[in-house]
Amino acid sequence: MNKNLLGIALGGLLIASGLGASGYFIGQTMYNAKVAMNTAEVKGLAEQRVEADVANWSLSFSNQVKSKAEIPSLYQLAEKQQQEIVDILKANGFTDEEITVGLIDYSTYEYRDENQVVVEQDHDLTGTISLETTKIHEIAKVRAAVNKLIAKGYNISNHAPTYRFTKLNQIKPEMLKTATKNARIAANEFAENAGVKVGSIRTARQGNFSITDAGQEYGDLYKIEKDIRVVTSIEFYLTE
Repeated sequence: MNKNLLGIALGGLLIASGLGASGYFIGQTMYNAKVAMNTAEVKGLAEQRVEADVANWSLSFSNQVKSKAEIPSLYQLAEKQQQEIVDILKANGFTDEEITVGLIDYSTYEYRDENQVVVEQDHDLTGTISLETTKIHEIAKVRAAVNKLIAKGYNISNHAPTYRFTKLNQIKPEMLKTATKNARIAANEFAENAGVKVGSIRTARQGNFSITDAGQEYGDLYKIEKDIRVVTSIEFYLTE
């Protein structure tokens, strides 16, 4: 084997980075030459920024009275508020298929004195409404519209929406192709410095695809933009 190759192999690891094709990136790439077998193992990275295609959002509303006799009227109020919220969702373009209206739950809390005698009660009715939609950019608008009900005295918990990317299988082939291409670019740099040529692939291993919120290392729920990443480990034959 070429003496240059042997010298580089004894050096252990070479890290390289650079921009990949079509907006992808070659991240930190590791070279590991196996001198005895005339091979080089390379890690190729492909990254792509995508937009979530499904959003989930939910809210809850509640009302409370002190007297059990007021529960029937409280239930009527809860139903009225529930319908008003649903009407807002529909006015903003969401359909019955996207909206899920939960049951109105009843709960009671008792307050006792030092003798364990009930001195007061709270009777609560809580309703939930959730939304699953592909209209991800309409969520912020409808959340703001619902929040206006707070000014009318509604007790609303407007939960943060979550965003998911569900079309990974559609972009997997192209990303794997890019990762493999980037690995060969890295191997060619190694081979050029070593005075040898890169041959065919001996082995290839695909790493797991990871999806994170854009710009984040962990977490994948709260941003519309996502970063998708995959690393492949490819062993190439080296020739004189």
